[in-house]
Amino acid sequence: MTALPASARVVIIGGGVAGCSVAYHLAKLGWTDIVLLERKQLTSGTTWHAAGLIGQLRASANMTRLAKYTADLYVKLEDETGIATGMRQCGSISVALTTERREELLRSATMGRANGVEVEEISVAEVKERYPHLETADVAGAVYIPRDGQGDPTNITQALARGARSGGVRVVENAKVTAIRSEKGRVTGVDVDAGGEPAHIACEHVVNCAGMWAHGVGAMAGVAVPLHACEHFYIVTEPIAGLGQLPVLRVPDECAYYKEDAGKILLGAFEPVAKPWPPLGQPIPEDFCFDQLPEDFDHFEPILDKAVRRMPLLADAGIHTFFNGPESFTPDDRYYLGEAPNLRNFWVACGFNSIGIQSSGGAGMALAQWMEGGEPPFDLWDVDIRRVQPFQANRTYLYDRSKETLGLLYADHFPYRQMTSARGVRRSPIHEHLKARGAVFGETAGWERANWFARPDQEREYRYSWGRQNWFENQRDEHLAVREGVGLFDMTSFGKIQVEGRDACALLQRLCANDVDVETGRIVYTQMLNRRGGIESDLTVSRLSETAFLLVVPGATLQRDLAWIRRHVGDAFVTVTDMTASEAVLCVMGPRSRELMQKVSPADFSNQKNPFGTFAEIEIGYGTARAHRVSYVGELGWELYVSSDQAAHVFEAIAEAGDGLDLKLCGLHALDSCRIEKAFRHFGHDITDEDHVLEAGLGFAVKADKGDFIGREAVLAKREAGLSRRLVQFRLRDPEPLLFHNEAILRDGQIVGTITSGNYGHHLGGAVGLGYVPCPGESEAQVLASRYEVEIAGTRVAADASLRPLYDPKAERVRA
Repeated sequence: MTALPASARVVIIGGGVAGCSVAYHLAKLGWTDIVLLERKQLTSGTTWHAAGLIGQLRASANMTRLAKYTADLYVKLEDETGIATGMRQCGSISVALTTERREELLRSATMGRANGVEVEEISVAEVKERYPHLETADVAGAVYIPRDGQGDPTNITQALARGARSGGVRVVENAKVTAIRSEKGRVTGVDVDAGGEPAHIACEHVVNCAGMWAHGVGAMAGVAVPLHACEHFYIVTEPIAGLGQLPVLRVPDECAYYKEDAGKILLGAFEPVAKPWPPLGQPIPEDFCFDQLPEDFDHFEPILDKAVRRMPLLADAGIHTFFNGPESFTPDDRYYLGEAPNLRNFWVACGFNSIGIQSSGGAGMALAQWMEGGEPPFDLWDVDIRRVQPFQANRTYLYDRSKETLGLLYADHFPYRQMTSARGVRRSPIHEHLKARGAVFGETAGWERANWFARPDQEREYRYSWGRQNWFENQRDEHLAVREGVGLFDMTSFGKIQVEGRDACALLQRLCANDVDVETGRIVYTQMLNRRGGIESDLTVSRLSETAFLLVVPGATLQRDLAWIRRHVGDAFVTVTDMTASEAVLCVMGPRSRELMQKVSPADFSNQKNPFGTFAEIEIGYGTARAHRVSYVGELGWELYVSSDQAAHVFEAIAEAGDGLDLKLCGLHALDSCRIEKAFRHFGHDITDEDHVLEAGLGFAVKADKGDFIGREAVLAKREAGLSRRLVQFRLRDPEPLLFHNEAILRDGQIVGTITSGNYGHHLGGAVGLGYVPCPGESEAQVLASRYEVEIAGTRVAADASLRPLYDPKAERVRA
């Protein structure tokens, strides 16, 4: 047995490709005293049987950035370590069998080019030329990425491990972590069973890279790491004479991928309905190591039948291997990276959803830099562990959701696509009221939210498309009702955080860029910044009393925001409480909203008594509420914060009073189209921790002269140096195309960025989007003097650009 040290700076749990990548990159940064513990042998969980596909194009700019890094790393790793990684940049082809899939591929290609990936659309004839064995009669389109490739997962991992060892990392096999110790909210060490000998390693950091065991490792630390394994199938043929070297091939419309290796074909699948493993309520077997799962040819046969028609030579090729092995999947098909929100120095890099080989190089680099610098090296919100909701660790939830998430890897990635499994976990008090009135729900952070309202004669489900979906006219009607009359939104899913105590004001003054030391009853729109001036949180702060404040944040960022605040409490005399479930939020918005409010409440809603940016305690119906005079749609309106037990009654009172005013129930799609017209920013898309608050156009919410706060020096430095880019609003001149996000922005014919978020501006009469434009040293006039276009699926569309909101630029309507 290898002797274990009594202490270490870092303990990494898991010896797959992710754990070895984290160890390698920490060593590269000069970290020493690192121990990697593997319960059995390196690669013995999932890594050893991975297909080894290494692609560069992912769903977003920064995920593509990480995947590109991975490919570049694996190319040079063999020279550095002397271990052959099998890395071969043979290229990849993705083919579309439908016009919708072709649209998706072309949109992805545009995003890839905007982020430095060499990618091109190729004709059917070119597909046939590069992959002569493929049946192409029904191929609608394809893209080719020449620098994609494939590698040997086991050797890549061993190379990373050797590189880590050369940097001083101790790699210990047959060492199972049995407990994780912590004190005062911080990791202090791990208990280990090493060959039957118990041991303890005191440490400063623990990194959970335990793959499909990561859920259990997280549970040891009291950290939710939601993932569940599924059976993943592939076959390997006997050698095929004259096969030749081929690019990786993906046919997502048939759920299949193909890899040529040593004259054989590997055919793998991501079938629409997966098989979770192990069975519900059973643990992963203790002795699991390089194991295969039982064959299930009946389950794989539909994929194979299509594959034989797609590649007829498979009909005569013998099957050398039928493989079934477990891979872990997360509830949203995105992996986990970063520090746990509720335990300092407990880090995660896991849940790779069957793309661990192509993700782990970049993920290990990013996590190592995060640990080194204390904050992400760039925007990693897509995969940040802080997006997880605690309930998602529920094993029944994970079992049921995993049946769907595996198949979604190769499903059409339509905009607004909703999960269908494991739904209904979190519901507003007026959920049933909305459902009875035609609501079609989507899910965010487990919350059921009304996205749009169907007419009585209309089906209550999505019909997905890259064009106008079946709810487009419903959104239009709801949008125009808010612009011209009055609409009601249920925004109960808002995160609500109460910060209270003697030092509450001082704490928030240090965290917030705006001045929140205001009189009771005032609401302040602000951001919390990091030291680089990047935006950690976008929120409103309402002063409830001298010592109590209510912070309202997006539902999806609640855990992140709670963690950020609690991290900075220190010795302050403050309590930080999640109040989300205690209050419903009903938003009455539109030019007739004051008229409606006066019908249901005796309160004075005039500008003199209740101006914009204030709240008032009101009677409403037979109940009470706080009426917040704010707006995310750019109209006169109120957010009503109602005790959850009174919410149904208050809704009924509003609905009854609204009958004579043509009150329209509105969904989140209409909310988003209204806010995009007003150029209101959306966290995670338009503003992130990588985006400087001034370059995001939010300098009006920064009060640098109020005193010290986190990010103040970066704000002052940026003001002195000038902006290097600006967030610009675009409206397409052609009213037909649609914007979602990631479409390329062209300035005078050159790609300069991508659309961060987009929707259809029903009042403005065209698609509207936001996006950053590089402009070092330029004036506003110079920025706007250029010719702008937006590339959508390969087609360039002329766009008007503005640095002021295209709708109500002076904000007169919200203050009416």
